[in-house]
Amino acid sequence: MTLTAPLAALGRMTLALLAATGRVALFAAAIVSHIFRPPFYPREFGQALMQIGWFSLPVVGLTAVFTGGALALQIYSGGARFNAEAVVPSIVAIGMVRELGPVLGGLMVAARVASSIAAEIGTMKVTEQIDALVTLSTNPLKYLAVPRVLAATLAVPVLVAVGDAIGIAGGWMVGVQRLGFNSATYLQNTADFLEVWDVTSGLWKGAAFGFIVAVMGCYHGMNSGRGAQGVGAATKAAVVGASVLILAANYLLTEVFFSA
Repeated sequence: MTLTAPLAALGRMTLALLAATGRVALFAAAIVSHIFRPPFYPREFGQALMQIGWFSLPVVGLTAVFTGGALALQIYSGGARFNAEAVVPSIVAIGMVRELGPVLGGLMVAARVASSIAAEIGTMKVTEQIDALVTLSTNPLKYLAVPRVLAATLAVPVLVAVGDAIGIAGGWMVGVQRLGFNSATYLQNTADFLEVWDVTSGLWKGAAFGFIVAVMGCYHGMNSGRGAQGVGAATKAAVVGASVLILAANYLLTEVFFSA
């Protein structure tokens, strides 16, 4: 009995993980099935678009500009060991649009938006506002989750595109002002080595990350426990779950996009 106890605990954890994954997958499938079916709530969609897109722009921009600058310094320092300092512009651009822009942008949005959505919907559940929506013959999934998921899926790629541009600008600024690159040469190398698919793949990643962030926020908010402690736990679970899924999805999408 003592020898099998750890295996039994591991089995219970595995089954619980699989059950939670199934519940989230069914929740996401239900949201997708309602996106193109009336009724529609354009006001809720517009508010979610502002909250997720516009108000997330400062944190995404600041993250991108410092990331681009630090990336330029790191690549220059590493490239100097092989007399390859000239690769700084191209590597900064490719690294930002393929990987760092989407991932860091998605994680910043997860920290800001997933927590906000989970706390808002969780509070609505605690105060029985979701029950009131049901009483008024309004589908809570349709009214609360669908506009937020659609807004995040559309807004995060735009944030990623802006973050890519700001990150490349941060690398250019450090390269020219700190590392002694010629401005025109730096920009020319960036344009020469950056391909359309590099940018497009990052935007597709951004759409996937936005979907994940909103789904996790809505799911944990609608399944939060009662009271302030339940809402706090739902908020924490939403951010942690969204962050882990973003990193996992990033690997899978990178494998699909660039394995060939």
